[in-house]
Amino acid sequence: MKVLIIHAHPEPDSLTTSLKDVAVDQLRSDGHEVRISDLYAMGWKAHADAGDFGAVAETNFMLASGEAYENGSLSADIRAEQEKLLWADTVLLHFPLWWFAMPAILKGWVDRVFTCGFAYGAGGTAIPRYGDGVLAGRRAMLVVAVGGREPAYSDRGINGPIADLLFPIHHGILYYPGMDVLPPFVVHGAIRVDDERFGLIADDLRKRLGELEHTEPIRYRRQAGGDYDRGLRLESGREEPGTTGFELHITS
Repeated sequence: MKVLIIHAHPEPDSLTTSLKDVAVDQLRSDGHEVRISDLYAMGWKAHADAGDFGAVAETNFMLASGEAYENGSLSADIRAEQEKLLWADTVLLHFPLWWFAMPAILKGWVDRVFTCGFAYGAGGTAIPRYGDGVLAGRRAMLVVAVGGREPAYSDRGINGPIADLLFPIHHGILYYPGMDVLPPFVVHGAIRVDDERFGLIADDLRKRLGELEHTEPIRYRRQAGGDYDRGLRLESGREEPGTTGFELHITS
């Protein structure tokens, strides 16, 4: 298996970095090929701008990225990350949950690498999405460190269910271009992790990594699966009784 790890934490002694190291060691010892994009160590440019596209005629930002993708004028760092994604069978995103989202540098990686023409299309160049697309057939999993305790991220928790907080990443970033999204590996209470607890967390992560190829993905509905009307609204009666919110887009 070919695994791409996208790592987003600035501190080498952080829990996120330590879990990334556990993952790299375990995957390689199991015989898998591993490539790592350590965004802070790379000095990754977090903001997308016209400098990413080279000399293109299009002034619309979205379409300009598509033109640059098609004519090969995307900046070298973007092209390198796109090539890694096409190389990989599985993508792991290691990051801490900051302000209910991924760190800005990781969002900037998505903004710049998931260009028009590569991860999505528009108008006459539309690319299949939500379950189909250029990254279809690949698997993706988040490894997320969360500072708060688990009850605060439950159905009645003040922060909201963790599944809802991660839905925009799972469904809107990873599933959109076609990847199969595995249930996340979430570490709650990440602010205080002693050596004993870290050992248990690391063991749990190693177990999850050993099951990557066989783990059942989240069963999101495909856009082309017949469940949505022409306005991309879920057809009435497709859901289980009582289902609401983001869960409407998961099939039983």
